[in-house]
Amino acid sequence: MSESQHTNLLDIADYFQDLDEPRCHINLLHPLPSVIVIAVMAILAGANGPTAIARWARAKAAFLCQELPLPHGVPCKDVFRNVLALLNPKVFQACFAGWLDSLKLKALEKQKIDRPIFSVDGKTLRRSHDKAHGLGALHSVSVWAGELGLSLGQTGCREKSNEITAIPELLQLIDIAGSIITIDAMGTQKAIAKQIVEARADYVLALKGNQESLHDAVLEYLLQHMEEDYANIPAQHATVTEKLHGREETRLYTHLPVPKELPMLAEWQGLQSVGVATRLYEKEGREYSDVRYFISSLPVGVEVFARAVRQHWGIENSCHWTLDMVFREDDSRIRGEKIRENDAWLNRLALSLLKQHPGKESISLKRQLCGWDDRFLLQVLAGTTI
Repeated sequence: MSESQHTNLLDIADYFQDLDEPRCHINLLHPLPSVIVIAVMAILAGANGPTAIARWARAKAAFLCQELPLPHGVPCKDVFRNVLALLNPKVFQACFAGWLDSLKLKALEKQKIDRPIFSVDGKTLRRSHDKAHGLGALHSVSVWAGELGLSLGQTGCREKSNEITAIPELLQLIDIAGSIITIDAMGTQKAIAKQIVEARADYVLALKGNQESLHDAVLEYLLQHMEEDYANIPAQHATVTEKLHGREETRLYTHLPVPKELPMLAEWQGLQSVGVATRLYEKEGREYSDVRYFISSLPVGVEVFARAVRQHWGIENSCHWTLDMVFREDDSRIRGEKIRENDAWLNRLALSLLKQHPGKESISLKRQLCGWDDRFLLQVLAGTTI
């Protein structure tokens, strides 16, 4: 390998130099930074879980011993399992902050984006439960920057209903200043809106029955002006039609200023506008529609509003679907509070790295290439073509 490639791995290992060692002092044959870098590389190459990580490492022993400090050779599966099972997920994730910040800056510059959309959404690992030990399936909440192809943070919780407490913790883990945060109705809470505004960001929050009074007031306001064809208010509209998965889909967006007489306006910090997004599509010969309502701290500007809603709708395809179908996350039987959360985070990191690589190959093919070609694997880690 070239000197530049060798330096890349050592630079990555440096991100973990200050990570507190979780293992017993009598079992430290393998440096912690090297163990973590190998785990990242193995997951990029298609490994799922400690056993597969160790098998990959053994197959690549000559390469790894040349590129990383491994005085006692490559670790066995118990080493990877112990490290991932002992590391505090929040502390572990924090070690990636510098790496993710550098990736984010490069992506923002490449995409020419001034105000990125950060979408907060939850996902359940359906087979990660352990009934014998009273462990329910892991439900994690993560921040996905779809335009950048980056997962910026994740926090685990026991159930979807716990998202209300998990979201504030998650938003504290990352720098959201200057971004636009989108969240489903579960996270439409006054305290969360306040936290976002105080962090110098804006929000676009979905509105449903969990905020019944606000929902009813906004719906009444929208219906009133809809009947008047928005003649008496400075509303903005946009229509987007495109073909997705072989079917045509039309999305209608309307964005208008929040009414000053809204009863609970003062309770929602920064609230400036409301919006409605309607999705029209055909499936199996039948026509369907999906209407969603939103509140936002953004001033009226339908293009930005539509972009935020569209990016949030895209989480399922650009992130969750890939994690389930390519990383087989929904089939994972990794159990244990810490190890399953740390493993889920490494999957999101790997997806982010694969999306940064400029090649046109699919994510699935890129993972295969990482397993076959050490040169390609180093390209993915560096975010470049060599």
